[in-house]
Formats: sequence, structure tokens, C-alpha cells
Amino acid sequence: MNTKSEQYTPGVVDLFCGVGGLSFGLKEAGLDIIAGLDINGKCKFSYESNNRACFIESDLTEYPSEKIAELFGDSNIKILVGCAPCQPFSRYAKRYQKEGLLYDKELHPKTNKSRYYLIEEFLRIIEDIEPEIVSLENVPGIMKEKVFEDFVSKLDQLGYLVSYSIVYCPDYGVPQNRKRLVLLASKLGRLELIPPTHSPEDYVTVKDVIYNLPSIEAGAENESDPMHRSAMLTDINLKRMKQSKPGGTWRDWDEELRLKCHSKDSGKSYPSVYGRMEWDKPSPTITTQFYGYGNGRFGHPEQDRALSLREGAILQTFPEEYQFIEDSNVAIIKSKELGVQIGNAVPPKLGEAIGISILKHLEVFSNDKKAN
Repeated sequence: MNTKSEQYTPGVVDLFCGVGGLSFGLKEAGLDIIAGLDINGKCKFSYESNNRACFIESDLTEYPSEKIAELFGDSNIKILVGCAPCQPFSRYAKRYQKEGLLYDKELHPKTNKSRYYLIEEFLRIIEDIEPEIVSLENVPGIMKEKVFEDFVSKLDQLGYLVSYSIVYCPDYGVPQNRKRLVLLASKLGRLELIPPTHSPEDYVTVKDVIYNLPSIEAGAENESDPMHRSAMLTDINLKRMKQSKPGGTWRDWDEELRLKCHSKDSGKSYPSVYGRMEWDKPSPTITTQFYGYGNGRFGHPEQDRALSLREGAILQTFPEEYQFIEDSNVAIIKSKELGVQIGNAVPPKLGEAIGISILKHLEVFSNDKKAN
């Protein structure tokens, strides 16, 4: 869909861009992507190949605001978007903070910076260049933090109209049970996310998107796509996999296959670990460790293996042809590295919904200007 106004030339700069999930979605909606900035230089090939935009490898804290302003060039509508790394706000982090296994102080113990410093840096850039439109995407848990309250308050002081909500990703065509916070802010008027494009009756399912991929075995790969490969399973995990049922739990296994932790109260509260997905439902949230059978309900619905890297990317709504690696030699592919890149990405379909929302907003603003 492309509803771009002829009167305005919007341009997008994507902070914390990673492999380009958000940028790709915005591009699919019809926006012009100028550049993405990320500290992880290993995302450069994927970002530039799929988005036809410049990738800047830099720590945001060391990249001057004026340089970001210069990137917009002749764009008379500056759109600044970003998904700051969300670990401090995740349920995972909160659980480990309570157990004393993760820092819970104001300063990160290694960097001596506020654990919210990337959100604060994002706000600093906004204050310095005052783009017409801002979008922040993150985990829902950020809403409970003072840093988010301060973020919204400062945008209000700067003259933005701000809206935000918790988005259930299947409502926008993403086949996974993922919830995200989406904030939209504009100096041009009220900007809100478009209504859901899907309902429970037509949610995109696991079967809809990965059923037709070639079958592979655990530890194997498809010859035509080195991304379609799954991790090796130990003998005992293969036995567990064979006894796992779609949507079931480790309780479906024979007693001798169960782990010691399953007999503890703490283990009983994680029934989805070592589970299989179900064909006719959206998948669980694709995390940075989705390629590991023991990391969640990441077993294939019927093949005796964990998800392949390609399947995880497709469930994130990256198209099947999305390029993540420059060299097709499988020996250079690191599942952990790619898993982190894919799991951390904004689902492109959610990015597309954000892009359509922005373009509709600009169209309304343009019509209002003409009417006046």
C-alpha cells in the first residue's frame, strides 16, 4: 500500500535498526527509508540488502544529533523510529531481578550507566532535532517504568501529540502470540495506529506460513536455503521430541525422559519448555533462542526437530527471500548470532501497520492544510 502525499517528502531514520524488521515494514507501507543505525555491525549486510538504505554502525551515545539531522537531507517530514533493546523491561529480566540473579539497581554494574540509558539517548536525539513524527516500539513492561513516563512527558512538553497502546501482534497479521508497546507521536496532529487488520477468526497460523517449507531432520539443512536448518538434538532430546504432542507438555513423556527440575514446583510452572507448536494457531513469541528445542515451545508441529532459522524468521513475518547472510557457505552461519538478530527484530508486518498509520496521518494533515 502506498498512500504517500505528493506535497510532503517524508524520510525515515531507524535507530537500533538491527537486521531491519521495522524499516522493511515501513518500506513495504510506502515510506522512504534513509538510514538505520545500530551498534552491531554484523547487521549491515542484511539491513542494506533488504532495505536499500544506508547502515551506520555506531553506538548511539557516540553519534552526534546533528549528523542524524543531516541524514534527512531534503525530507521535509522527518520520521524518527526506534526499538531500543528491551531487556531491562522484559518479564525475563523482572523474574531474575526478583531472584537476585540480575542487577536491579539504577546503574548497570558493568557500564555504570542507567539501565535505561538507550531510551534516554533516544529522547536526547528527539529533543535535539525535533522530528515531525516519532515512533517507539518496545515490550509492554516499559509502561510501568518511570523512564517511559518521563519519555511521554517530555514529548508532550516538546509539542507532540502522543498515543500508545499494547498491541497483540496477531491482530496485524503476525503469526505469533507476541505483545508489543507501540507509541506514535506527531507535531502535526493526532497520530494513532490503524485498527486491527485481523480478528481471531482469521489470525495467521503456523500452518499458513511454514507448512510448505521442505522437510528437514534435526541437525540438517535444506540444500537451496542454508537458513532452513535446525539444531542437532541429543539422543534423549530426540526421544522427548518424538513423545511430544502439539500444544502438549513434558507431562506427555515417559517418566524416565523427564528432567529432575520437572519434579520441583519451579519446573512445574514451565510446561511449554520442550513443547511442540500447533499448526492451527499462531506460534509462541519468537525469542532470541527460538532455534533451541529446550528454550520454549519451539518444536516443529510434526517433524522431530526444533524450528529452523528460516522458520523463525518467517514467523516474525520476514519474507522467505529475506537475506540474512552474505555467504551461502553454511560453515559461517552461527545459529546463536542469527537467532538473536531475528528474535530481537520488530516483526515487519507490525512495522507495515505503523507505516500505513503514518501515511494515513500525513494524508489527513495534507488535506486539512489544503482545506485551510
